[in-house]
Amino acid sequence: MPPLVTVPKILASKHRQRLVMITAYDAPTARWAENAGADILLVGDSLAMVVLGHDTTLAVTMDEMLHHARAVMRAQSHCLVVGDLPFGTYQDSVQAAVHAGVRYLKEGGVHAVKLEGAWPDRVEALVAAGVPVMGHLGLTPQSVHAFGGYRVQGTTAEAARTLIENARDLEAAGCFSLVLEGVPAEVATEVTKAVTIPTIGIGAGPDCDGQVLVIHDLLGMSPPPRPRFVTPYALLGEAAEAAIARWASDVREGRVPTGAQSYHLTGETAVAWQQIVKGGV
Repeated sequence: MPPLVTVPKILASKHRQRLVMITAYDAPTARWAENAGADILLVGDSLAMVVLGHDTTLAVTMDEMLHHARAVMRAQSHCLVVGDLPFGTYQDSVQAAVHAGVRYLKEGGVHAVKLEGAWPDRVEALVAAGVPVMGHLGLTPQSVHAFGGYRVQGTTAEAARTLIENARDLEAAGCFSLVLEGVPAEVATEVTKAVTIPTIGIGAGPDCDGQVLVIHDLLGMSPPPRPRFVTPYALLGEAAEAAIARWASDVREGRVPTGAQSYHLTGETAVAWQQIVKGGV
């Protein structure tokens, strides 16, 4: 079994190895990602869209996140598991953030939480309560309405400077790593240089300390159009539809199940059954 990935190991990875993080929402996806060599599993609030069918991440609840986190934890054995704090669980107050984070570790079993945006006071309080925190800056999907859509962030000099300042503030507050999403590659490079904690990019260019993708995007299970940074490494969605269509055709034409695919009576039971049938059931 590979060695256990821990928060200190993630912190120590800066400039040593590129981190691989991928979303997982249930036992099968967690098992696939672990067996393939991922370092970090993210129980992402993206499950609202790719699993539950919502248009944004805003609708998913804490209870739903915990349900999926527990499923992931049943399958994982060595990855660091991070749970997304859903919208509405930490914005109200520091106390609400701590309550949600503690609940995530106690009831969901995850090892750390992730929150979106520049909330250093929330991060500091969570860390003080014993909850490791991953930050998330740039295109933060929970702010989709404030941004007016899923738009690249940090595209002006002032916005880029603010992004670096926010990253430093989150590091000072105690974040052990930082997701950078949807920012120009040049800006992500400078943010990565500006902090001593690892950065994990998604649509943020090649110079981050690691990369993360939604597993449905990576495996081609999400329908087009796809973001520029997504190159499916398989087309499982198309393969699944084709397989189901073939099976449906075989069912309608009576090709399945075959005798070999069926269970049969044997021995004395088979003889006794034939006698019953001959006598009229």
